[in-house]
Amino acid sequence: MTAVEAVGGLLEPAGEAAASPVRHVNTGVGKGGILKKRCRNTKAAKKPCDVKPRTVPESLQLQRLFMMCHQVFKGPGTVPSDSDVERLSRILDDMMPEDVGLSSNLQFFNPKGVVEGNPRVTNTTIYKGNNFSLCIFFLPSAAVIPLHNHPGMTVFSKLLLGSMHIKAYDWADVPSSAAIGDSNQDGCTLRLAKLKANKTFTPQCNTSVLYPTSGGNIHEFRAITPCAVLDVLGPPYSKDDGRDCSYYRDIPYGASSSGDVNVAEADEDGDLYGWLEEIEIPDESKMDVIQYLGPRVV
Repeated sequence: MTAVEAVGGLLEPAGEAAASPVRHVNTGVGKGGILKKRCRNTKAAKKPCDVKPRTVPESLQLQRLFMMCHQVFKGPGTVPSDSDVERLSRILDDMMPEDVGLSSNLQFFNPKGVVEGNPRVTNTTIYKGNNFSLCIFFLPSAAVIPLHNHPGMTVFSKLLLGSMHIKAYDWADVPSSAAIGDSNQDGCTLRLAKLKANKTFTPQCNTSVLYPTSGGNIHEFRAITPCAVLDVLGPPYSKDDGRDCSYYRDIPYGASSSGDVNVAEADEDGDLYGWLEEIEIPDESKMDVIQYLGPRVV
């Protein structure tokens, strides 16, 4: 079973949408734009008459989240106030898998489940507008969303199911001469970054929040067990509006050779730092996309 097959049945169908086969695209968001490749569904689709329409119960908590996002996110170039961040975080902290049509009993979240080939991330979008978007990322065990940034964005992440390791950086607030390292053998410049997070998260953890220039704006998700994370992005990525996604790899502080690291080097104050090198869009950034058919927002 592939990850897409496992995830494709996660979200409860609503009404006529149940008559359509799950379709997905391969997506990589980066400086090259959004890459899409249609995948043909080899299984015959059920005819509408073969499927009994089912109504998905409304999720009051999801609707509360949606309405609060409309109040909190004022548009590009703005950052939510501390009080708004607290209000939105409280709602997200109380979010349960069932609020978006998920359950820990689903096959995808079985830690013993085997995903064929390289583990690949799947995502689905609940809502996307000019000011914010709501989406869910499904990561099989060992799947990775590589280090990437969120230019001009405030992002709330709430882990709904499973466990994952999150590593996050912010650009170091030091003189520019100290923040730029030597170029590597490929001529790429290294930039100093401060490690903000390097730990395991579970659904019991509070919502994590990152800001345009703080809070760990450059982060990496690495699944320990199959997991689902709900992301609120305000505003969403937009290449046309200068909010394109860049990818990075980290290398040891005080070195200019290539190579990944698990822990950055500490300075005399105990803060951890590492060099970040911007890279081309990595293969791991490509995701399978499925249609969201869970509880709706209005």
